[in-house]
Amino acid sequence: MLTIFQSFILGLLQGVTELFPISSLGHSVILPSLLHWQLDQKNPEFVTFIIVTHLATAIVLLVYFWSDWKKIIWSMIQSLRLRTIHNNDAKVGWLIVVASIPVGVLGILFEKQFSALFALPLFAGIFLIGNGLMLYGAERLISRIPKQETFSNERIAQMTWKDAVKVGCMQCLALFPGFSRTGASLVGGLFSGLSREDAVRFSFLLATPIIFAAAVLKIPELTLSGQSVDFIPFIIGAVTAAIGAYFSVRFLTKYFETKTLVPFAWYCVFFGALAVIVNL
Repeated sequence: MLTIFQSFILGLLQGVTELFPISSLGHSVILPSLLHWQLDQKNPEFVTFIIVTHLATAIVLLVYFWSDWKKIIWSMIQSLRLRTIHNNDAKVGWLIVVASIPVGVLGILFEKQFSALFALPLFAGIFLIGNGLMLYGAERLISRIPKQETFSNERIAQMTWKDAVKVGCMQCLALFPGFSRTGASLVGGLFSGLSREDAVRFSFLLATPIIFAAAVLKIPELTLSGQSVDFIPFIIGAVTAAIGAYFSVRFLTKYFETKTLVPFAWYCVFFGALAVIVNL
């Protein structure tokens, strides 16, 4: 289905763009049409390939933020034992769980409908334009929020459960190829009262369980299908995605301390418009 070169390009593209607020999924849908690759994007193997590259990105995020995750996971275990949320790390962990529910439910209920969009680069281009407009609106909102020097779990823990649901509902936009999960959850965090720094950090932490859950559901389908599968493209895609994700998260954690979303917004509008023109 995928050549080694195509696997390399799509894997690297996913790893780099997953954490940028420009929709890795949208790019993975649009790029094959722009390059005239003869791919069957409705094929379940293509969907699984995309999920495998996302899984590689999630592993990088888990390792990169491991010091945070250690405290969060341990505090959540303690909160279950004590039957109370006893510190900020536990609260952040349960906020992540609550924020993950909406996209998980919608993803399971409408899996086939969302998967069908993988073969529609025209719609991905339209959604990408929408993503750019969303980011531009978010930047206007950020300008009204006091800047923080760095992120704080204490401030994130002040979110209410209703706020977490808001972030989760915004993240559902990422089920449509072209809308960025990072961008949507970041905007949801801003609407919930978080600073840019806290919203970015919460968005990165929120990505990990969502991607792992999708991988747990989909990857076994490929391995247990009984069909002959060439795993080399999956391995190449995963490795290149992991490399791209590592450099992306290092760059973005610094970038968002001072820079704006405007360049990403304009990029999404122009690249989305290009995809629409090419696929009309």
